[in-house]
Amino acid sequence: MDEAQDARTALDRLIVERGENYADLSRLIGRNPAYIQQFIKRGTPRKLDEADRRILARYFGVAETMLGSPVQAGAPIPRVRGLPAVVAVPRLSLGASAGAGSLDEDERTAGVMAFDAQWLRHLGVRPQRVSIIRVDGESMAPTLNDGDDIMVDHEDDADRLRDGVYVLRLDGVLMVKRVAMGPLRGRFSVLSDNPHYPDWTDIDPAMVAIVGRVVWTGRRLV
Repeated sequence: MDEAQDARTALDRLIVERGENYADLSRLIGRNPAYIQQFIKRGTPRKLDEADRRILARYFGVAETMLGSPVQAGAPIPRVRGLPAVVAVPRLSLGASAGAGSLDEDERTAGVMAFDAQWLRHLGVRPQRVSIIRVDGESMAPTLNDGDDIMVDHEDDADRLRDGVYVLRLDGVLMVKRVAMGPLRGRFSVLSDNPHYPDWTDIDPAMVAIVGRVVWTGRRLV
């Protein structure tokens, strides 16, 4: 068995042991959902890209050599298990509008941000089901400002809807707004924290597609 086959076998075993799936891991490294399955089952590509291998090794808490990283004679194998497990969360190339609304629905991965896996567990999210999206506009100021990065939990969707800040689509427009549940069962309002922007009250849930709940935000200080 060659080194490339060893790496595919090792990765497949890790996926089974940890209860993961090919599609979620492909998205983790910013690839199409079939990428990992094709690598393992078809040997395409023959070996993992260096950046992809590093992300997967950190995610599973194993040495990169297990996934096909070359080792020079006499070089020590990195002690990955002594470090905190790091998870790469994809940054999507769309912007969730906090202003007049964005029609950009291009959800290709534009990069990744690294987070401590234990911290994400304390946050109550699954790494495979979150993404980072940039805020466009000021309608949610001062809670969220233009250019802020927000982490969206895609598992926390319409089935668990409650008061909070969500990324949603209303009339085909992607936006980040505050959701306030109303007195009528199933009805809710979509609100802007900035009083200079409009609200939508007593909305029929059929008009809104919930993308996910905002669970964290980060911003650059200037």
